[in-house]
Amino acid sequence: MNRFEFLKKIKFPKFRRSMVGQVIFWVVTLALGVTAFFYARSFTACWNLTALPGLAPASCSGESSASAQFNPEGTPIATDVAVLPTPITAPEVALPPAWDGASRINILFIGLDYRDWQADEGPPRSDTMILFTIDPLTKTAGMLSIPRDLWVNIPGFGYGRINMAYPSGVGAQLPGGGAGLAMKTVEQVLGVPVHYYARIDFNTFTELVNKLGCITVIPEEHLVLDPVGPGTDHVRITPGGERELCGWKVLAYARTRKTEGGDMDRSRRQQQVIFALQQKIFDPKTFPSLIAQAPEMYFELQNGIHTNMPFEDAIKLAILGKDIAPSSIKTGIIDTSMVTFDNTVLGGQAASVMKPIADKVRVLRDEIFTSTGPLSPMAVPSGSTDLNLLVQAMRAEEARVRIVDGTFTTGLDQRAGVYFQSQGMNVTEVGTATDVYSSTVVVVYGPKLYTLRYLQGVFGISHTQIRFNPDPASTVDIEIRLGSDLAGSIP
Repeated sequence: MNRFEFLKKIKFPKFRRSMVGQVIFWVVTLALGVTAFFYARSFTACWNLTALPGLAPASCSGESSASAQFNPEGTPIATDVAVLPTPITAPEVALPPAWDGASRINILFIGLDYRDWQADEGPPRSDTMILFTIDPLTKTAGMLSIPRDLWVNIPGFGYGRINMAYPSGVGAQLPGGGAGLAMKTVEQVLGVPVHYYARIDFNTFTELVNKLGCITVIPEEHLVLDPVGPGTDHVRITPGGERELCGWKVLAYARTRKTEGGDMDRSRRQQQVIFALQQKIFDPKTFPSLIAQAPEMYFELQNGIHTNMPFEDAIKLAILGKDIAPSSIKTGIIDTSMVTFDNTVLGGQAASVMKPIADKVRVLRDEIFTSTGPLSPMAVPSGSTDLNLLVQAMRAEEARVRIVDGTFTTGLDQRAGVYFQSQGMNVTEVGTATDVYSSTVVVVYGPKLYTLRYLQGVFGISHTQIRFNPDPASTVDIEIRLGSDLAGSIP
């Protein structure tokens, strides 16, 4: 079997107009305050970092098998066509190191597409991703919603929608599975570490809402809330003032995309629901009853919660959560102002995608994931050969880099892309060069000189190998045309 055969076994689900729901993962509300007892019990059940007495439940075994027009799936409609590169084997995902309790911690919350579960046609795609961050020192937090159709480089698999990272990791049986590859992909896109993941199954979320009780939201558009699964019942929601939602209506409010803003509107509603649930948990009238119900909640919900978070870290977060006020939680969405719209072909079908504008995404990222706001690339003294400074400056600059193979080495472009990404380089395109090169050539299209200095300092690129070709319309800032001189240096 060649290295690409396993991908043929991954079945891509067919898109249907009817929205039958998805898994929503509001386990963030647990992380922010559902009692230390609840966390201790639920996470201890699947804790495997050190020996504990007893047997873990079967459920701990791992993964389950400006005015844009939007289609019924909630994706902007565009015009051009792109082709997905040939994938290669993805790198391993290591177990995260223990959290020290003082450093900023980032957790990826994953919701799986419920349509894929019903169709039973292969590993489910991720339908929702929110990266949550907590800073213990400043007692602040933030959450960034990532659209499912964002066009990104999935490590080891080439370019695709970000919602394909999860099923690709499951289908390839990678260490860390689908969640591990999703974490790695988000790390690469945003340039911040992802320490843990958590996902909560669809039914588990509904059960949790039933136990917490009704929440209050302020809708901003007309909505029709449909229950998941068979049935004709529906509820109409109109904007203007507060609305009380209970049970499945909370999930339906968060999952619907049938509005003018599509996924962007849905992301805002999801964040609104998170705040409402957090307020519900910390309500003095609710919190005592949660303590009394903790054993029952544990036994009913443990099968639907999946995470790689160790027991100690869960306890630290539970204690920290009570000190984080809603007003100190920053929120953001990668919206239509931060992407360009394009069309591609996936699984033989036309598909709309969003290509991120790196500089705009970086500004949003820095607003949420730093205490000082948007950052500028650090200054490096002229002529400096300090490798650490060069690497840090290259990473902060976030130049868009295209890597093309100018040799006869099979798969060199993909290997080089994975390698440079592991060094923190923002590789956005890979492919094959039109010519053969004995010496590597670097073409500079934009003013990203720190990345150029990094290539000179680390790989010995001389001035004779550099070509300046300023082009504001270029989709990349730097192009590396790999020659045979560097082929042996790429692991």
